[in-house]
Amino acid sequence: MQSFRTELENPVVEKEIIELEKKIRLFHEGKIADEKFRSLRLARGVYGQRQPGVQMVRIKLPFGKVTFKQLIKIAAISDEYASRNLHLTTRQDIQIHYVSLDRTPELWSKLAEDDITLREACGNTVRNVTASPTSGIDPKEPFDVSPYAQTTFEYFLRNPVCAEMGRKFKMSFSASEEDTAFSYIHDLGFIPKLKYVDGVEVRGFKVLLGGGLGSQPFLASLTSEFLPEDELIPYIEATLRVFDRYGERNNRNKARFKYLIQKLGLEEVLNLIEAEKIATKVKTFTIDRAKIEQPLPPDDSQITTLDLDTDLNYQVWKNTNTFEQKQAGYYGVYVRVSTGDIGTDKARSLVAGLKDLVADDIRITQNQSLLLKYATEKSLPHIYQLLKSLDLAQVGFDSTADVTTCPGTDTCNLGISNSTEMARVIESYIAEFHQDFIFNRDLKIKISGCMNSCGQHGLAHIGFHGSSVKAEGKVVPAAQVMLGGGTIGDGEGRVAERIIKVPTKRVLHVVEFVLNDYKKNAAETENFHAYYDRQGKNYFYNLLKPLSDLTTLAEDEFVDWGHEGTFQTAIGVGECAGVVIDLVATLIYEAEEKLQWANETFGEAKFADAIYHAYNAFVQAAKALLLDKGISASTQNTVINEFQTHFVESGEYNFDRSFPELVLQISKNEPTERFATGYLQEATKFINEVYQRKNLTPVLA
Repeated sequence: MQSFRTELENPVVEKEIIELEKKIRLFHEGKIADEKFRSLRLARGVYGQRQPGVQMVRIKLPFGKVTFKQLIKIAAISDEYASRNLHLTTRQDIQIHYVSLDRTPELWSKLAEDDITLREACGNTVRNVTASPTSGIDPKEPFDVSPYAQTTFEYFLRNPVCAEMGRKFKMSFSASEEDTAFSYIHDLGFIPKLKYVDGVEVRGFKVLLGGGLGSQPFLASLTSEFLPEDELIPYIEATLRVFDRYGERNNRNKARFKYLIQKLGLEEVLNLIEAEKIATKVKTFTIDRAKIEQPLPPDDSQITTLDLDTDLNYQVWKNTNTFEQKQAGYYGVYVRVSTGDIGTDKARSLVAGLKDLVADDIRITQNQSLLLKYATEKSLPHIYQLLKSLDLAQVGFDSTADVTTCPGTDTCNLGISNSTEMARVIESYIAEFHQDFIFNRDLKIKISGCMNSCGQHGLAHIGFHGSSVKAEGKVVPAAQVMLGGGTIGDGEGRVAERIIKVPTKRVLHVVEFVLNDYKKNAAETENFHAYYDRQGKNYFYNLLKPLSDLTTLAEDEFVDWGHEGTFQTAIGVGECAGVVIDLVATLIYEAEEKLQWANETFGEAKFADAIYHAYNAFVQAAKALLLDKGISASTQNTVINEFQTHFVESGEYNFDRSFPELVLQISKNEPTERFATGYLQEATKFINEVYQRKNLTPVLA
């Protein structure tokens, strides 16, 4: 691998990129263990693919906002380093695939030139902060949540309290009570609210805590009807600190925040969050409401008038894919991107054609499409013609015909079935045989290639996830059918129920049976949820049971959608979170590195960060010593208590107080310079003693 040089205006980013190149080189030289290196690259947005020797790179775009220039840059990067395709995700990121590991530092450097990051797009970190794509132009919003989402992203990026948690942590900001950012399935979800105190408008948020999808979905709990806006950042920080200390770290299947609430109880978790507030970096944080300004509307004075009033397809498109913004005279325009995949040439042509028709602010939507802003009545026909020429004028945005899906077996290690081809087949089927559902936004179909719900099947009205069944001594590709999920509104939602498994080639029959039954048996004003509840789960099991009959399998049903050969469940190792490495010396060296970071941030007067780095050094070194005795501790809090039992009470290590009292001073003191000074001295003393007793030479000395 050839070394490269980067010259960026941001020295922090430049240092990170150079450090990534160094880590890759050390990995190739065998000086970094595979498990440790995996966690390093995941935290830098580099994710292993199903195909050996290549990587998926996830580009982190806070709340899905991307400019014309940035989209052109990402397309150019995909041309040079990847597969000439952009995949839009349900978390408003863009993913590119088939990237060589050795070229990722260079790729990141070029993206950083246009203020685009990969940092913490994967791994045990705060993932991309999502928001309703309509934020800022939504007629129903109390206020624009974009500045709050951006501030949250900035504050917690590279923040030591959430850099190496037990698992990932997801947050969302919805624009209104319609809750289009799905607050109810996030670790933290926020819905904007207004109060009036003595005639003065006060902004705040309804707070939902502890939701999540995955193989075991949990609906979030309401923890506050109104959290004032200046308490938002301290509340998030306190929550993350609690998760970092008490969250599971050994069993990744039980390591999400929802399981911490299940284990300790909501009341105890809320008490811990409240107690942690004394140690947060700030007690209040004023949000700059102008941080994300509205883009300049385009000048349409030079646009010629184009009359498409007699074009039926245009009228349907305008009805289903556009809406009036809260800014009078302007329209938001949705661009349906089937399966979230858009080729780089098409992306460039789209941007080139849009530059004089809409504002320079594109938002990626949670159903893997695009939202354009500030179109006018005059520009809409031209936008339609452009989209039509690019095969992007599909009608029925966010309708039953607009199917959400993850990449499935195309690229994902965990994929069991080909969810993307399944989605394309269902979309085509509905467009041809159920055209009335193109106008229905109250019944959504979502597909995931496995049970982990990256395609959001857990919150679908009709959902499928990849699975398999056995018949005639062979493995048959199958889909688990899920029904009855979806958004209710204002923080309330429903998790879809498992009904039955069917061969994947029969999913069209599932859709046909359910849609026909709904049209036939639903009352005139009855939505799908009411209809599903009235009929009951067992009704749908009996309705679909004939489709699960494996004695009637045709030969092609042993082959998955989009494939030619016989189906095989080639499932790899998932990388949805980093992997814990339990090599004693490595952990001790990492403790030294964290202590170095503590001293660096102390020198920059970032006392809260310095204290937290020192805390991590304490825990990392203690964990290493416990592992050396064969003692595995699943949380940081357990590490601290077990070290007291096995090392302090045995007399091997001595302190002027108990080890928990020493280390957990962090949660009982404000992060002042005075406290930071003493805490770093204690951490340094401890790490030095560990090195002496283990006969190790400090790497960073």
